[in-house]
Amino acid sequence: MTLETATRPAPGAEPEPKARKPKRRSTTVQDTRVDRVFMAGVYVLLSTFLLIVLVPLVNIVASSFSSPAAVSGGRVFLWPVDFSLIGYEAVLTSDAILTGFGNSIFYAVVGTLVSLALTVMIAYPLSRAELVGRKVLIGGVLFTMLFSGGLIPTYMVVRALGLLDTRWAIILPAAIGAWQVLIAMTYFRTSIPGELYEAAQLDGASDLRYLWSVVLPLSKPLLAVIALMYGIGQWNSYFSALIYLRSEELYPLQLVLRNVLIVNNTGGTNLADQMAAEQLADLMKFSLIVVSTVPVLLVYPFVARHFTKGVMLGSVKG
Repeated sequence: MTLETATRPAPGAEPEPKARKPKRRSTTVQDTRVDRVFMAGVYVLLSTFLLIVLVPLVNIVASSFSSPAAVSGGRVFLWPVDFSLIGYEAVLTSDAILTGFGNSIFYAVVGTLVSLALTVMIAYPLSRAELVGRKVLIGGVLFTMLFSGGLIPTYMVVRALGLLDTRWAIILPAAIGAWQVLIAMTYFRTSIPGELYEAAQLDGASDLRYLWSVVLPLSKPLLAVIALMYGIGQWNSYFSALIYLRSEELYPLQLVLRNVLIVNNTGGTNLADQMAAEQLADLMKFSLIVVSTVPVLLVYPFVARHFTKGVMLGSVKG
């Protein structure tokens, strides 16, 4: 008898039932009816907020690609009417707008670099526990978050330093932010292991070399976050220029945009002679808003991935 015939069931006998595999229990927590209703309400609320924010933005973009008559007549909603690039042509041929654009880039780039350097120079020493008078200095930084000298004393200081009507009047008064200093200080204290400092000392590295070669390379998320904060603040700032600047060749783009929106000053473009100045000003408002937003939109995707990581790593230990 072969092995195959020995294991074959006898004629007429019922085959043995196969062993059933035990069913795996689902580990997913089922939402209750209250949870589903709550989440539906959250989605409806968020969608409403999204529409409130998105509709005006789409309207601005659509208006910037429409004709001056359609914009002045209020016929543009979410789609361009009488598609035209006259608004962008007027913006890009205006000497005042091009000068303001270049000034804003200068203020944003130079101001961000200066602010970043000064913030690190203040935050890193405050993060060292062995610094004498550390708590007093931190208290001074916190004090500036709650109280300020006000506009008139600040103006008097800027005037006494001879900074009025200069580019430094835009950069230096806003060079250091107390909130950014606290974020950087917390990051350095909680996210940079103390063992690295001890190892650097054993290798004979100075504090400045340790900061440059060890701390800063490990702090790229933090530096990206702070640079984004300072850069956007400088790019959107116009009040400081309104107070401290008198020469139009120093005006940032945001101050030129304010003049277009409020004063209807188009900067003397050549196209103003071919159509009503009021219609051109209305169209330039929307085109200039889009142009002034593009640089931030281009830079933000490269920094956004560091934003949450940089802030959270500096706020929670471990």
